[in-house]
Amino acid sequence: MIRPSLAKSIILEMNHLIDEELIVADTSGTIIASTDESRVGTFHEGAQICCREQRKLIITERDQKVLAGVKAGINLPIFFHNQIAGVIGITGDPDRVFPFGEILRKMTELLMNERYYLEQLEWRARAIEAFVFDWIHRSEWSEAFVNQAELLGIDLSVDRQIIIVHFTGRKDTLVGQEVLNDIMQTFMNESTDVFVRWGNDRFVILHAAKEKKDRTRQFAIQISRYLSERYYLKISIGVGQPSAAAEVYRSFEQAERALAVAKNSNSIVFDEELRLELLLKDIKKDTREEFVRRTIATIIQDQELLDTLKTFLIHNQSFKHTADNLHIHINTLHYRLKRIEQLTGLNPRHSEDLTALYLAFSFLDDYPNK
Repeated sequence: MIRPSLAKSIILEMNHLIDEELIVADTSGTIIASTDESRVGTFHEGAQICCREQRKLIITERDQKVLAGVKAGINLPIFFHNQIAGVIGITGDPDRVFPFGEILRKMTELLMNERYYLEQLEWRARAIEAFVFDWIHRSEWSEAFVNQAELLGIDLSVDRQIIIVHFTGRKDTLVGQEVLNDIMQTFMNESTDVFVRWGNDRFVILHAAKEKKDRTRQFAIQISRYLSERYYLKISIGVGQPSAAAEVYRSFEQAERALAVAKNSNSIVFDEELRLELLLKDIKKDTREEFVRRTIATIIQDQELLDTLKTFLIHNQSFKHTADNLHIHINTLHYRLKRIEQLTGLNPRHSEDLTALYLAFSFLDDYPNK
């Protein structure tokens, strides 16, 4: 049976094509959507007959006096998977609206099939999300878990490498499942790969670990470039190390750790490339906050100085590249670095102070007054 929400969508779509009063009724003859809101919820005897006899029904002005809740026009049965799902009706002179009838019915059935297809995709996406969440947090596989994997078409026999893609951008940028569907259609060449949405700002790829690191990096670069150019998003990607399917949680933890570093520069980071970050991960949150307080707390509210210091660190203390990236004169850069030194007591040109500044930036996400 057709649902009221879908019936309303059909009325809105069809109303753009025909300048007549339209109704959609369920199989009991109750009007569930109409261009005339006052008719919603009322009984339409013509629709009931149309459903019962599964045939087109023309309603004349004479029929208006005999059948309950009808107006002159035409009623047409809507079929879905060879079953009667409801009725769509066009009000008006039958001779005038008759030519629109079959077209309207066909378009209604197409809309129903399209909606059904999208709902099935959404259902499958949610089912895979729940399965992958369970997979990542499960240490042992039950028979039910293995059966579910088979039902979803997920191969548990191959090694996996977790790739987490994080994106930020304009508030009006299309994000979420639509982006993931696009990425899957464009990059899912390996049938054993699994793509899942992970919150509102990231998605996870359980990549079949069959390729060398350079190929995996190129795969990540292509995704990053595609999202940046097509959706104007800033992309950060963390890549875990290959692991057996039963220990995929290890690769996930590694990818999360790599992503935390990648987000500092909107880059692609492999966990196996981390050095200092391995130690930083184990430092307590309170210690991180205190370290930030003792180093860069005095410039946290000055976005210009923060951006300058961040860019200086990213470009390996190159004055030229930093100035070029910030689109400022090199003298302006020198002035800002001197200002940072005055406010923090740390000189970005000295290696020991620079290390402290780098560590402070690494801990910045944990600082409460950021």
